[in-house]
Amino acid sequence: MKVILQKDVKGTGKAGDVCEVNDGYARNFLIPRKLALPGDASSINAANIKKQADAHRLEMQRKRAKELAAGMNGLNVKVYAKCGENGRLFGSIGAAEISAGLKEQHGLDVDKKKIRLDEPIKALGKLNVTAHLYENADAKFEVEVLPLPQNN
Repeated sequence: MKVILQKDVKGTGKAGDVCEVNDGYARNFLIPRKLALPGDASSINAANIKKQADAHRLEMQRKRAKELAAGMNGLNVKVYAKCGENGRLFGSIGAAEISAGLKEQHGLDVDKKKIRLDEPIKALGKLNVTAHLYENADAKFEVEVLPLPQNN
């Protein structure tokens, strides 16, 4: 019997797969537990269309990420922070501040989870940072930490 899996089933397949299983396994286990739907011609066709749409969506995300990475390579982002006299920051600069700087200065919307920092930035100066936007789509750019201008 052909079934369309709604959830991942160990030993049978992943969600969205069209599988051939024993009739009893489908009727007594998969279908009552809402793990699968019976696979008639229209539902199999709908599942195939959905799978193609998902593949197309992933391809478009990959393409956009590569374009964004190409645009981000070599950028310079300036981040301002309060600091003491010796150049040490009060607090630290994290991925959220870098993401905000990218959006404000260059109009690029990059999620803070995509920015890779080994540890938070705690001193003034320039630092090379990598953003992992998608698999095989990394962007390397420079972050410059500057002291906040003093108001007299």
